This record gives sequence, structure tokens and C-alpha cells, in this order.
Amino acid sequence: MLQEFKAFIARGNAMDMAVGIIIGAAFTAIVTSLVDDLVNPLIGIFVGGLDFSAISFGLGEAQFMIGNFINAVIKFLIIAFVVFLMVRTLNKLSKLNQKKEEAAAVEETAGPTTEQLLIEIRDALQNR
Repeated sequence: MLQEFKAFIARGNAMDMAVGIIIGAAFTAIVTSLVDDLVNPLIGIFVGGLDFSAISFGLGEAQFMIGNFINAVIKFLIIAFVVFLMVRTLNKLSKLNQKKEEAAAVEETAGPTTEQLLIEIRDALQNR
């Protein structure tokens, strides 16, 4: 079982996923700081110094923190946009690489030209 686990971990997919999770966690911290420390104060300037995290309303003893939800939505939109840009870039690179591979495959599989075939036929007839 230990050998199977080593083989699983050594595969590229598991390592890629682990790296992605670690980078994603670090990126989340950056986006949180961006929203809390830059975006919210900037929006606050335009709406009269409003701090989203302080927006809430109570219903009985329950306190609904609408501002925290707004912050979470802003963070989500930023992360989703960055992931979209990354996937879009990777797709473009993949298509470009695929086109290069297809062009190379066409060159490799391309048979002899018409002129080459005619020369071969001529030579074969001359050798008879």
C-alpha cells in the first residue's frame, strides 16, 4: 500500500494539485488584504466613508452582518476574474501548442510531392 501511495504522489497530477492548493491559499490572503485594505476604503471615499464590514442589521437577538457578505462577494469576484484570466491564457497557449504540433505532424506525414512521384516513375521506367 505504501508503494501505491508513493506512485500516486509521484504522479504529476497530485503534485500539481498540491501546488495549486498552496498557491490558492496564499492568493486568498493577498485578495483578502486587497479588498479589506484597498478596495473597501476606495469605495468608502465615493460613498461617504462607508465601511462595508460595519454594515449590519438586527432582527431580534440575531445580528446579520451584510457588510461581511459584501466583502466576501467582492473577494470572490476578484478571485474568479483572476482564475478566468489564468484559464484563458492557458487555453490560448494550449491551442498555440496544438497548432504547432499539428503543423509538425502534417509535415511528417506529408507524402512525396507530385514531382517526386513522377521522377520515381520515370526512373523506374528507365531501369526496365
